[in-house]
Amino acid sequence: MWRLTPRRAAQLVAALLQETRSDFDVTAWEMAAMGRTPHKRPIARDTAEDTEIVADALTHVGIPHLARRRYSTLPGGGKQRVLFARALAQQAPVLVLDEPTNHLDVRHQLELLDLVTSTSTTVVALHDLNLAATYCDHLYVLAEGRVVANGPPRDILTPRLIREVFGVEAHVSLTPGTHVPHLIFRPGGNIEERVPCPTRH
Repeated sequence: MWRLTPRRAAQLVAALLQETRSDFDVTAWEMAAMGRTPHKRPIARDTAEDTEIVADALTHVGIPHLARRRYSTLPGGGKQRVLFARALAQQAPVLVLDEPTNHLDVRHQLELLDLVTSTSTTVVALHDLNLAATYCDHLYVLAEGRVVANGPPRDILTPRLIREVFGVEAHVSLTPGTHVPHLIFRPGGNIEERVPCPTRH
């Protein structure tokens, strides 16, 4: 990635960050249309194809009716959907999301992750282990900058791993019907000193 030009990198990888400020009074449509920037010449106008792609992205995330609303006036869930539409409009083969559910209530968390899993190759950074277990096919667990475990959620989200990496006690059960791991953390079950987590291959 570091050897690529910024434009080429943006054509290959789109990102949805935790926080995105807008110093300009843009509409939701204009914010989403910024996703077309890597595919255009500087100061080039939107083509009919650009317009169709942006409209499809806003429709996909369920907010075509917000297109003319000012981005700054939208609630957190609406802003996240606009930013997700921008990432979709970028049409990059890989989509990276950093805590996309941050600041969202439960309903909007689930709705956003439902949308995320309907797209192409997606990499999501999540601290909520239950959301990760529900929506991710493959997990990489990090500790102090190292990958200490990876695999399907059912295989790696064990009480031992939770204890070693996060320093808390957890009960892990399988959700009926889906067999997705569900973690219940024990109140007051923090471990004062973490057990060193070995590197796993």
